[in-house]
Amino acid sequence: MDSHIYDVSEKTLFLFTLLCFSVASISALPHQNRTGNSTVAGQMINSNSVLVALLDSHYTELAELVEKALLLQTLEEAVGKHNITIFAPKNEALERQLDPEFKRFILEPGNLKSLQTLLLFHIIPQRVGSNDWPGHKSNPTRHATLCNDHLHLITKNSGKKFVGAAVLTRPDDVTRPDGVIHGIERLLVPQSVQEDFNRRRNLRSISAVLPEGAPEVDPRTHRLKKPEPPVRAGSPPVLPVYDAMSPGPSLAPASAPGPGGPHNHFDGESQVKDFIQTLLQYGGYNEMADILVNLTSLATEMGRLVSEGYVLTVLAPNDEAMAKLTTDQLSEPGAPEQIIYYHIIPEYQTEESMYNAVRRFGKIGYDTLRLPHKVVAQEADGSVKFGSGDGSAYLFDPDIYTDGRISVQGIDGVLFPEVEKESTSVKKSVSSVKVATTTPRRVEHMQEQEIAWTSSSDVSRLLWKELDVD
Repeated sequence: MDSHIYDVSEKTLFLFTLLCFSVASISALPHQNRTGNSTVAGQMINSNSVLVALLDSHYTELAELVEKALLLQTLEEAVGKHNITIFAPKNEALERQLDPEFKRFILEPGNLKSLQTLLLFHIIPQRVGSNDWPGHKSNPTRHATLCNDHLHLITKNSGKKFVGAAVLTRPDDVTRPDGVIHGIERLLVPQSVQEDFNRRRNLRSISAVLPEGAPEVDPRTHRLKKPEPPVRAGSPPVLPVYDAMSPGPSLAPASAPGPGGPHNHFDGESQVKDFIQTLLQYGGYNEMADILVNLTSLATEMGRLVSEGYVLTVLAPNDEAMAKLTTDQLSEPGAPEQIIYYHIIPEYQTEESMYNAVRRFGKIGYDTLRLPHKVVAQEADGSVKFGSGDGSAYLFDPDIYTDGRISVQGIDGVLFPEVEKESTSVKKSVSSVKVATTTPRRVEHMQEQEIAWTSSSDVSRLLWKELDVD
C-alpha cells in the first residue's frame, strides 16, 4: 500500500518538474516574439514597433520609398535582432528639394539596388538617442549602417547636431522599445549611389552628343555643308533678308534626285495608297478619293512623283464641297484632273507651317501642279483661308495625313484659279439660263471655250517637263 502510494507520488513529482521546466522555457523567449500580432518570414513584429510607427508617421515620403524598395522584411529581421536608429528626411526634402533627374534615377525599376542602398544608409543597427551625440569638443563618432557603409555623428560649435552633411532637426521624434527615429533636413546619399547616378548620367549625355567631325546637312539645299571661309566683322549678310526669314520650299526630309536620276528611292505608290486609305477611314472625303482612284489616274501619277523624291501637299475638299460641283464642270475631257491639279502643292506644308507663314507675311502664293496658276493663302478667323470671295475655302481639317512626304489638309470648298472666275463672270451675261440652273453658291463655272483641256497623258508629260530638276 505504501509502495503504491509512493509510486504515485513519484510520478506526480516527475510531472510537476516537467511543467516547471516548460514554463521557464517559455518565459525565456524574447518579449517581441511573445506579444507580437503579425508574422513575416518567421519574425514577430510588435504593434508598438518602430517600423509600424514609421509607416504611420508624418514621414510619408520615406515610408513610401521603403515600401517601393521592398525593404520591410529586411527591416523586420533587423528589428528582431537588435534596436535600430532611423534618420528620416522630411517630406519636403524628398518632394521638392530633390534633383528631379536623381529622383527619376532611383525610382527606375532597373535601379532597385541603388534605392535599397540609399535607404539602408539612413539606418544604424543600434539605438542612438540624441543624448548619445558627441559634444562639440569631442571627435565625431563613426557608426556602421545596414548598407555596410558608415555615418559620422558630430556636434558643431553652434550646438547643431549633424548626421553626415544633414542637420538633426527633430531629435528623438519617434521613440519605441525597439528603435528611435530622428528627423533630418535632407537626404543622405552614399558614395556608391552617387557614382552609379553619375555614371548613368554621363552615359546618357555622351550618347546625345554629335560625334566630332560628323557631316552636317544644309536645311535649305539638303546637301552636305562645305566649310565656309571666315566672314569679316561688318560684312554684309551671306543670305538676303527675305531668304533668311521666309519659310523654305519644303519642310520634308532631304529628297531623292528628281527625274533623270536613280529611280525608286521611295515607295511612292504605297504612300499614296496609304493616304487615300486614311481619307476613307477619316470620313467625309469619299468623293475626293473616288476621283483620285476611279475617275482619273492621278493616284498612280502622284505615286511616281513621290518615288522620284518630290513632296506634295494635297488640299482635299470634303464631300459637301465636292457635291456642289456641276455636271458641266466635271464632264469636259480632263476637267477632273485639272481641278485636282489645282489642289496639289509641290511642297510639304503642315497646318503650323502654313499658318505661321500667313501670319508673318499676310498672303502667300503657293505653286500648284496646274501650271502656272497659284493658290493664294491668307489668315482669316484664326485659320488659313485659300482663294478669295465666294470661291474661297477654309482649312478646317488640319493634318489629316502627314508622313514627311505627303501632307493632306482638309478644306471646305473647291478652289478655282482667278482667271477662270473672271471668264466665268463674263459668260454669265451671255447664258443666263445656264447660270440660274447650275451655278453653285461658292463655286463658279470653269472656263469652257478659252482654255483647251489636254488629255490625262498630255498633262502628265507636261508635268514631268515643268518639274524637271537638274
